[in-house]
Amino acid sequence: MLILGIESSCDETGVALYDTDKGLIADALHTQIEMHRLYGGVVPELASRDHIRRIIPLLNEVMKKAGKTPQDLDAVAVTEGPGLAGALLVGNSVAYGMGLALNISVVGIHHLEGHLLSSLLAEDKPSFPFVALLVSGGHTQIMEVRALGDYELLGETLDDAAGEAFDKTAQALGYSYPGGPAVSALAEKGTPGAIELPRPLIHAPNLDFSFSGLKTAVMNTVRKEPKPLSQEFKNNLARAFVDSVTDVLVTKCLKALKKTGNKSLVAAGGVSANKQLRARLTEACRRRGVKVFFPPQNLCTDNGAMIAAAAGAHLAEIKDLRNKKQGGFSIKPRWSLEHPNDND
Repeated sequence: MLILGIESSCDETGVALYDTDKGLIADALHTQIEMHRLYGGVVPELASRDHIRRIIPLLNEVMKKAGKTPQDLDAVAVTEGPGLAGALLVGNSVAYGMGLALNISVVGIHHLEGHLLSSLLAEDKPSFPFVALLVSGGHTQIMEVRALGDYELLGETLDDAAGEAFDKTAQALGYSYPGGPAVSALAEKGTPGAIELPRPLIHAPNLDFSFSGLKTAVMNTVRKEPKPLSQEFKNNLARAFVDSVTDVLVTKCLKALKKTGNKSLVAAGGVSANKQLRARLTEACRRRGVKVFFPPQNLCTDNGAMIAAAAGAHLAEIKDLRNKKQGGFSIKPRWSLEHPNDND
């Protein structure tokens, strides 16, 4: 089946063509980072308006790259939630409009399920069951993935997501939104142990996270330092921050693997592209005989490919969705992955 994937849940407009036999054929992505940078974060109304401007040109670009036409499609997959309501409406309006016009199935996909299954787009693919770490600007969760559609939340952040903490740390050091790449680059040049920061909840018996205290510790450390901040200080504080976050994430993942008895770990979401986190997870899992899987580097952030691939997995199970009612749709800005029917 040839599936068109559409992602518009936040600040990336992603469109992709995925063949269930051949894999990813073509994809295109527009990020709104430059537009939101002025405000230090995503402005929902601006995000929605930009999706409207970008989505049709991106769709045409993908079709042209692949040498396909809309009439070649067997299904359209779209992020149904969670996300920004206005942004979700844009993607779903286009998806269901195409479904109605072409008389093909439209498959609503949970955004986090797309991330969970994004490693299926890599050459080295995991098989069920596995433990998944979802770590991004909006989410930090550990899930047990028993089978397609069978997910259990094992732990999540009680306050800030890890990606938010990266952004705030970058801001404190004088770097703009988004902060992950800048902090990671600074950390490469920092000296381990030169500055000590807390590891929140690292020894807690549960699998929950908390990063607001770490963010506060970074702010307090910056306030005490003479201004202007030296480059050495910025490097060392970034290194201390990254070491703290990776220590906590790796420790919690190992606890989850032990608790569930799984021998496979998937790390997904924007922060899973972080060089230091990938290295630490890979080494820690290797020592314990666990295999770790990552999405392709360019597919860690929000994208249409992961939505199309997730739909492909569901269509393979269900075989045919052509009798699904067309002519109306819903979005789910708040949607539980563990209990998907609670928000219908």
